[in-house]
Amino acid sequence: MKEKTRKLGRSGIEVSSLGFGCWAIGGPLWYIVNDERHPLSYGTVNDKESIEAIHRALELGVNFFDTADAYGCGHSERVLGQAIEERREEVIIATKFGNVFDEESRTWLGHPDPPISAEYVWECCKASLERLNTDYIDLYQFHWKDYDTALVTDLLSILENLVDEGMIRSYGWSTPNLEQVRAFIEGQNCTAIQYNYNILERHPEMLAMCKENNQASITRGPLAMGLLTGKYTHDSSIQKNDLRVHWNLSKGRHAKQLEQLDLIKEVLTRDGRTLVQAAMGWLWALDPQIIPIPGFKTMKQVEETAGALEFGSLSQKQMQEIDKILEPYKDELIVLD
Repeated sequence: MKEKTRKLGRSGIEVSSLGFGCWAIGGPLWYIVNDERHPLSYGTVNDKESIEAIHRALELGVNFFDTADAYGCGHSERVLGQAIEERREEVIIATKFGNVFDEESRTWLGHPDPPISAEYVWECCKASLERLNTDYIDLYQFHWKDYDTALVTDLLSILENLVDEGMIRSYGWSTPNLEQVRAFIEGQNCTAIQYNYNILERHPEMLAMCKENNQASITRGPLAMGLLTGKYTHDSSIQKNDLRVHWNLSKGRHAKQLEQLDLIKEVLTRDGRTLVQAAMGWLWALDPQIIPIPGFKTMKQVEETAGALEFGSLSQKQMQEIDKILEPYKDELIVLD
C-alpha cells in the first residue's frame, strides 16, 4: 500500500504519511546535574543544510514537521520558520510546550511548577508563533510525560481556548502514559498522541487506544534513535556532545537490539528498500493512523527516508515473518517510556 497522505486523527487535516522530526536540527542542548552539563541533543548542526533539507523534503512530498520550543532552546523552531518563509500554506506544523529553558546558554531547566496556567500556555504559544514566523500552529502538543492526570481537565480548557482564538488548529500530548491519554482524548480538538514506537520498541496498548479513539499515532523514535539505520555496530563510538554518548553497544539493551536487527535485516530489505525505508513501511503496515517522524540533519537523510513513500507499507508476508523471528523476544520489545 502506497498511501502518501493520511488524516491527522479526527482533525481532518491532511498530512503526508511521513513527517520529519526537528529535534536534531535544533543543535546543541544541555541539562545540568550536580553542576555538570550533559547533552540533550544530537550535536552540532549546519543551519543552511537544515533549511535545504527541509526544502528537499517538501519537494519529495513531505509536508509535516514536528518540533518543540525546547529543541535547541527555540533554535529548531527558528530554523523551521526560516525554511518555510513564504511557503506556510504548504506545511503542517506541529510543535510542543511544557518546558523551561535558557536560550542564551542552550540549557534545559525542566518543567514549570504545576499546575499549568492559562497565562503560561498563552505565552509559550505566542513565543512559538513568533519563532516559527506564523500566525497559527496546526498541532500543539503538551511536552510533559508525567503531568498530574487530575489537572488534565483544566489543561484541556486552556487548549480549547487557544483553538477558539485561532492560535492553534488542534492539540495533542507527547506521553507514554495511558491514564493521562484516557483523560486527554476527551478534548474536542485533541487529535494526536505522540509516543515511541518502532520495530524493536513497542507500546501496543497506546496504539490500540489511539485506533479506538481516532487519534493519530505520531511515532517518535521510528529508527530507535538511529539503531535501525544500520550504521551502528557493537564497536561504534559516539561523539561526546551527542545524547547517545552513554549507549553501550557491546552489551546490554542496545547490543541486544543490534542482534535483533541482524535477525530481521534480510526480510526488511529483500524488496530493495533500505533499512530506514523498511522501518517506515513496518509502521505503516500496522495502522493507517500512524505517522512516523524520523529525525534528520542532512539532505541525504531526507532523500533516503522520503524514498519510503515510493515503497509504501511492508507486505503482510514480511510482517508475519518478522513477528515469527522476533517471537522469542516479544517481552523485550514492549517499552512504555
